[in-house]
Amino acid sequence: MLHPSYTELMKVVNSEAESPEETVVNSRYSIVLATAKRARQIIGGDTPLMDDYDPDAEIKPLSAAVEELATNKIQILPEDE
Repeated sequence: MLHPSYTELMKVVNSEAESPEETVVNSRYSIVLATAKRARQIIGGDTPLMDDYDPDAEIKPLSAAVEELATNKIQILPEDE
C-alpha cells in the first residue's frame, strides 16, 4: 500500500481551493491518472523533484510521483487550464 493514502493526497491537491466547488480533484481516479502521468515523465528522463533525491537510490518512478504530489512539488491543473 502506498502512503500517503488517496484521501490525504486529495486533501493536499485541493488545499488551495477557496471553496468546495473549486476542487481540482474529486475522485481517486484523478489522483491515479496524475501520478501515472508524472511517473511516465520520470521514466522518460525527467528528474524527480524530491528534496532528498539520490540518482543512485533507484527510487521507483511511481513512488517519486506520489511523494512529489504529497509535498506539493507538482500540481494538478483543472481541465480548463
